[in-house]
Amino acid sequence: MVFAVMGVMMYSTDSFAQKKKKKKNAKKEASAPAAKPSNGSKDSGPKPYSEVITSKAKSKDGLFKVHQIENKYFYEIPDSLLNRDMLMVTTIAKTADGIGYGGERTNTLMLKWEKYNDEIHLKISSVNNFAADSLPIALAVKNSNLEPLLQKFDIKSNKTDSTGIVIEVTDLFAKDVQAIGLPKGQRTRYKVTRLDTDRSYIDHINTYPINIESRYVMTYLANDPPSNSSTGSITLEMNSSMLLLPKEPMKQRLSDQRVGWFSRSIVDYGSDAQKAQRRSFLDRWRLEVKDEDIEKFKAGELVEPKKQIVYYIDPATPKQWVPYLIAGVEDWQAAFEEAGFKNAIVAKLAPTPEEDPDWSPEDARYSVIRYFASDIQNAYGPHVSDPRSGEILESDIGWYHNVMNLLRNWFFIQTAAINPDARSVQFKDEVMGRLVRFVSSHEVGHTLGLPHNFASSHAYPVEKLRDAAFTAEMGTAPSIMDYARFNYIAQPGDEGVSLMPNIGPYDKYAVAWGYRPILDADTPEDELMTLDEWIMEKQDDPVYRYGRQGNSYDPTAQSEDLGDNSMKASEYGIANLKRIIPNLMEWTAEEDKPYKNFEDLEEMYGQVVTQYNRYMGHVKTNVGGVAEVYRASGQEEPVYTHTSKDIQKSAVDFLNAELFATPEWLMQDEIFARTQDFGALERIRSVQANTLNAVLDLGRLGRVIENEALNGDEAYKITELFDDLRKGIWTELPGGRTIDVHRRALQRAHIERLEYLMTSDGPNIPAAYRSYYGPQINASQSDIRPMARGELKTIQRNINSAISRTSDRMSKLHLEDLSARIENILDPK
Repeated sequence: MVFAVMGVMMYSTDSFAQKKKKKKNAKKEASAPAAKPSNGSKDSGPKPYSEVITSKAKSKDGLFKVHQIENKYFYEIPDSLLNRDMLMVTTIAKTADGIGYGGERTNTLMLKWEKYNDEIHLKISSVNNFAADSLPIALAVKNSNLEPLLQKFDIKSNKTDSTGIVIEVTDLFAKDVQAIGLPKGQRTRYKVTRLDTDRSYIDHINTYPINIESRYVMTYLANDPPSNSSTGSITLEMNSSMLLLPKEPMKQRLSDQRVGWFSRSIVDYGSDAQKAQRRSFLDRWRLEVKDEDIEKFKAGELVEPKKQIVYYIDPATPKQWVPYLIAGVEDWQAAFEEAGFKNAIVAKLAPTPEEDPDWSPEDARYSVIRYFASDIQNAYGPHVSDPRSGEILESDIGWYHNVMNLLRNWFFIQTAAINPDARSVQFKDEVMGRLVRFVSSHEVGHTLGLPHNFASSHAYPVEKLRDAAFTAEMGTAPSIMDYARFNYIAQPGDEGVSLMPNIGPYDKYAVAWGYRPILDADTPEDELMTLDEWIMEKQDDPVYRYGRQGNSYDPTAQSEDLGDNSMKASEYGIANLKRIIPNLMEWTAEEDKPYKNFEDLEEMYGQVVTQYNRYMGHVKTNVGGVAEVYRASGQEEPVYTHTSKDIQKSAVDFLNAELFATPEWLMQDEIFARTQDFGALERIRSVQANTLNAVLDLGRLGRVIENEALNGDEAYKITELFDDLRKGIWTELPGGRTIDVHRRALQRAHIERLEYLMTSDGPNIPAAYRSYYGPQINASQSDIRPMARGELKTIQRNINSAISRTSDRMSKLHLEDLSARIENILDPK
């Protein structure tokens, strides 16, 4: 469960009908003051409680009392909860086809309920700009950051005859309030015009001790809906939550980019810096040492925290997977022991209705692994945090049934060459259960505050991943938070080698760094020296390095890779794919189902191509690569280092040998004859062309040029890169050899890419997004265009020379066409 927003708005349906008075009262009526019209915008004032909350009301006790009278909903707000910080989180609970997935968060806001005369104002609070109340600048910060008003409500009844102030909240969910509805970007994409209130309604509102949950169905009229276009509309079920934040915020722990952590930032105007200082702090659970255990903790003994982190397993979960989901949670106990705590995190079965009739997975006091009967191939691990302190308050992991299909595909393609347990489309429960445990551990890691660490999978030497003793001790990657997946490097004969990562040394280090209490520190700043010492103890060891997700030019921080050398690792991976391909028909068949079609065969062949494409991606990232290793200002080592000339050249050599030289082993007539009528050639062409285009990307070439400018002859120069590609792509020309259909497509792709380099100025990034995308090369004023022009001239000369030596008719026509194309590029008509 991800929390969502709950807000309110006045709703009034007063009648204006009046009976005709008798003539004798006409004069009296004329002298009486006119009654205020009740037009739905303002009530005449609070009424007695019994007139508002009638005997028809269905009432529930919780954070606020919630009353339902037919299709209207009311909150009863006690004085003690006015002006208290609360958190509103909006998610899409159920989605239309083509719009994300259920559980996707759309908005998070902090709010307060404030009384203003006979109204309640729902104000959005911000902690983005901050100064301590004791500082003179605090008033200036407050005056410069007026809190916006989300909604206001007439007070229907006040506490003179009830336990709190009563307001009606119906319209917030029945009318269009963007903060808790379809996000602006999706409204624009699908050309939404308005909310259809006749097809929008509240499903339910439930209240619990610290939160209120509501479900409401929203139907929008749209000119370009992603599905069911004949209806001209989009219907979503939204989930809205309001969560009470602690009165006393947890002490922050300041973040450090050298350790991967989900964090949040505020601008601190009260710091000693001569500018507004950005202050970042971790999202983490409140784990504290019991007062009676402080001396034990100081002496190095493991102690239990004041409050455990507890996950409940959704009762809807199939029973065979429950033990593995529990194990995935409790695998993290070893990491918390490094932080000084034992039994810090546990998983439990949800109580039955007989054991606890009031238990609900929507109750914010409980974190739950939710099981969804859905064909979405995904799992996710969100958390809800206090924006004032980063304290994680609740987390519900979403587990979609079909994530098991994703796991099956990965495990089959990456390990079946050495692993008999993976040579089937239907795994044994214990095999699938181990995979479930693996993903459970990964998602739990996110809910503890850990992001993906894409540098982890680069830490181990490739050959060590074939070593059973090494992988038994260290796993296949130092962190389960990488996308390291399964051990595709292991070869037949590597008996006993581990096939997947576990909670690794980096995970234990990161949890200790984020959670271990520093008892003698009164403020977050007091902790900084100790935190830095813990980092410096590990700084030179790649096992403990953090690499962010999304750095597409760092070959040492990639997704889905293994080992410290992409070329060597991919060579082993391709060797295993070549072992799998001849067995695909046998391993995807099921003896007891002779009637089944070839759907699994088609899917698994597609997975082979996808995995092969991943290997090409890992290799090409080395070209123009720049490693990013975070440092602090007191360290002498550089943060950014260009990939060595030898590594870059070996990457291009690998692509020439394994991809640009036609991978005939992927052309499987027996498979194609059973799975498709067309498209076999296109699969190969797509991988080749996309990889070539990625190597000749403007940004990548910019890094190659800059590397040469900074490092001279030690750099892999752009001239060397273009020469090496040409020698690999045009090998047939010197001898006039026949050019096969794959190579003809590749050569055309090469010419088209060179044309792009001559004519494109690069992506047109709006000014507002330039800081996000970072520096971009000015292609027209760089060496790229003259390099591309010179390359086209060289290729044209070689083509013209080869035409007379080429006897194959199709090859000759191909070369003549390319010569004409190049002429038109160089001298457009």
